[in-house]
Amino acid sequence: MKIYTKTGDKGKTSLLGGTRVSKNHDRINAYGTIDELNSFLGLVSDLDTNQQRVNLIRNIQSRLFTIGASLAAENERAKDFKPDLEKEDIGILEEAIDSMNESLPVMKNFIIPGGHQLVSSTHVARTVCRRAERLIIKLSEVEDVEEIIIRYLNRLSDYLFVLARKQGYDLKIDEIPWKPRG
Repeated sequence: MKIYTKTGDKGKTSLLGGTRVSKNHDRINAYGTIDELNSFLGLVSDLDTNQQRVNLIRNIQSRLFTIGASLAAENERAKDFKPDLEKEDIGILEEAIDSMNESLPVMKNFIIPGGHQLVSSTHVARTVCRRAERLIIKLSEVEDVEEIIIRYLNRLSDYLFVLARKQGYDLKIDEIPWKPRG
């Protein structure tokens, strides 16, 4: 199988179902950003040495693949590509957030991302997740999108924020508090 097909050379691609759309179509932007998030999570899992966290990130990456497939499907075919997300997937993220929060100091300031490559990479993944969430909300205003996708991404960005804090804490990296001028 060749990786290049030349069918996208004029700025069009196909949705699952066959309809050709602009590569700047809302669906393409949404699932392309999910793909970007998945790639950043791969980087985070490569940098993190905590196997339990890596295992959860790999699980999240699998969920993101199915979200991408669901977003790539035309409305008529979407029922064939329902994301294999369940309420339990959101619960897993919430349990991880609560567990990590138990050992973290109370936040007293906004935190500037940074201090270590792992922490910074996790913050990048968090911001890409927020962008994916915004793009999918925009898409949902004109096309059908499974509501659980939006809920999952909202919780995932929360998880990534707390994960970045926990990674820094475990690495004994001081958080960088934001200090406004004045």
